[in-house]
Amino acid sequence: MKLVRKVRIKNSLGLHTRPATTIVKLLQNCKSDVFFTHKKSTINAKSILSILMLAARKNSNITIMVDGEDANATMDRLVEAFENHFGE
Repeated sequence: MKLVRKVRIKNSLGLHTRPATTIVKLLQNCKSDVFFTHKKSTINAKSILSILMLAARKNSNITIMVDGEDANATMDRLVEAFENHFGE
């Protein structure tokens, strides 16, 4: 199943190292493929370096694409992490 959803980065420093680490840990046991698109760049969200290369700042919009057998659960966890400012 393929899911697509847009989220806004709410934490003050954008997608810096701490949120990127949170995302990678959250996706560690995920069986689905997960990609983020910001501006014209699409990256593998399981790679911390790729997330940091997006250089997404506060209030940036990110498109999340999840494709695989656990897509619903993975998307729910990701959206919740974005909504909760990655615990910051």
